[in-house]
Amino acid sequence: MLWAESLIASFSSIFLLLLVLSRSPFFTSVAVAVLYFLLTVFRFDPVPTSRALQVLKPKGKVSVIAHRGGGYDAPENTLAAIRQAAINGATGVEIDLEFSADGIPILMHDNKVDRTTDGFGSLKRFTYADLTRLNPAAKHRLKHKFYGEKIPTLREAVLECIKNNLTIYFDVKGHAEEATEALRRIYMEFPRLYNTSMVCSFQPKVIYKMRQADVNVVTGLTHRPWSLSHFGDGKPYYSSIGKHYWYLLMDIFLDWGLNNILWNLCGISAFLIQKNFISPEYVRQWNSRGVEVIAWTVNSASEKVYYATMLHSNYITDSLVEDCDPHF
Repeated sequence: MLWAESLIASFSSIFLLLLVLSRSPFFTSVAVAVLYFLLTVFRFDPVPTSRALQVLKPKGKVSVIAHRGGGYDAPENTLAAIRQAAINGATGVEIDLEFSADGIPILMHDNKVDRTTDGFGSLKRFTYADLTRLNPAAKHRLKHKFYGEKIPTLREAVLECIKNNLTIYFDVKGHAEEATEALRRIYMEFPRLYNTSMVCSFQPKVIYKMRQADVNVVTGLTHRPWSLSHFGDGKPYYSSIGKHYWYLLMDIFLDWGLNNILWNLCGISAFLIQKNFISPEYVRQWNSRGVEVIAWTVNSASEKVYYATMLHSNYITDSLVEDCDPHF
């Protein structure tokens, strides 16, 4: 089995580390055997490749995905953005799932409303009725073109994507239990989503719970190396030396875990990686596992050509029509 063969190096590394730490060949052998057993028992098989490719590369072509619906061309995570993405030629849209204070699944990237709307404060303070009174176009550079836009529910966004024949990348930031239940219901109501959408998250817990809730959903893990210790532009999160190096160590463990164990445990079909860390060898490595690589966020014309024609990888972009600033 290919998945088992790919784990030999990973479990060899675990064996050597435990052996050095414990100095007990017996303990190390038993521990590694138990870990391998647990992985084989609790792992999920990925969905069949033929169906995953219907989502990831419809008609056998590279997909161009509008980030947050295309947040440079229209107010992010709105129905207007979804419509504009379709007009601009996107294959699909990436949209962010959040929840109002009364548990309604909505589209929003942040856990605060300040950055994109004319409101202030934590999202958990706003009921859905409250959110409908906010203007999600208030801070957008083209706000005068999108008067009257509202924060949409998850269901409204799905209907708009179906209407415009767009693939959907559901990006889940947290709330694993609530999110998987909301998405499970959406897939039950709109079965066509099994062939036209995927669920992705930075959190392996979310993806694992999604596979538990519905094993037929196409899923992907999202990652940016050094994301626990550094901002996207490379600046450290923490001024404390001790805290900084602790999170650097956590970053190393997270990166190793995602690349060696967690992708297999979750049975993913795609790995969404920040564009600066992609190379031809990186793409070949994941493709050999049956996993598609998706680059984010690709915002210049030259980069788009490179990912599409040289790497044959899907990419996520803030704009379909012009170059814009890097987005980490």
